[in-house]
Amino acid sequence: MGSAAGIRFFRFYHHSLYFIIFAAYIMSTKPTLYTCLSPALLHLYDLNNSVVVIIDVFRATSTIASALFNGAKCVIPVDTVAKAVELGRSIGGISAGERDGKIAEGLQHGNSPLEYSREFVAGKTLVLTTTNGTRLLQMALDNKADTIVTGSFPNLSAVCDFLQKQNKNVILGCAGWKDRYNLEDTLFAGAVINRIKEQFSIHCDSSLTAEQQYLLVKDDLYGFAPNLTHYHRLVDRYGLIEDIRFCLTEDIANVLPLYKDGMLIAGK
Repeated sequence: MGSAAGIRFFRFYHHSLYFIIFAAYIMSTKPTLYTCLSPALLHLYDLNNSVVVIIDVFRATSTIASALFNGAKCVIPVDTVAKAVELGRSIGGISAGERDGKIAEGLQHGNSPLEYSREFVAGKTLVLTTTNGTRLLQMALDNKADTIVTGSFPNLSAVCDFLQKQNKNVILGCAGWKDRYNLEDTLFAGAVINRIKEQFSIHCDSSLTAEQQYLLVKDDLYGFAPNLTHYHRLVDRYGLIEDIRFCLTEDIANVLPLYKDGMLIAGK
């Protein structure tokens, strides 16, 4: 190799090496993002110094967004029906929730996002218990999550904007169904990832899976919904087709539910 060629090779090698080192540095300074596909897997993730997004699209986190968007003072998530009844009575709030998709025995109000209109819920406290979503939130608290928000398609943009501003590690926590995987929560995780992935370091097969699944159906989520097991649980048994439509409509209740001092409030 001639001297001129050798110099050119050295410069190319030097610049390439510099670029690789610089790219690695940039990647190392980005916060991480992981997707937890089931509450049963939550213990595998480090929740310290992380934002945990609780995802229960059908229907808890959609209902929380609906209530706060329509002016609820706050939503207090609890893990049992008895707690919902007792706390709601003691504070003069609305005790609500479901078990297995229907209004829980002992409660007068359920887990439908359409139930919490502005006329009904504005200025009031909603005490909510659900089969999956509020349980996962409690698990995140027990595992010392630093910051907790709730997300669903009705408040997709608010969640993405918040995560980008925080510049912290993120865990997208899918509530699933009684510790089993479900697709609608995974699709929402994929929608979040698709919007914000450039600002995060993502080395996570479940996140890759979530985004790829979302990209396959993103143009017609409602049309895809009849393929979902939980769709049939809610529609075939209880006729809740309009709930499904609401839960899959992006930014229809675009507020950020932020957990603080035992309650979910509309965050900034």
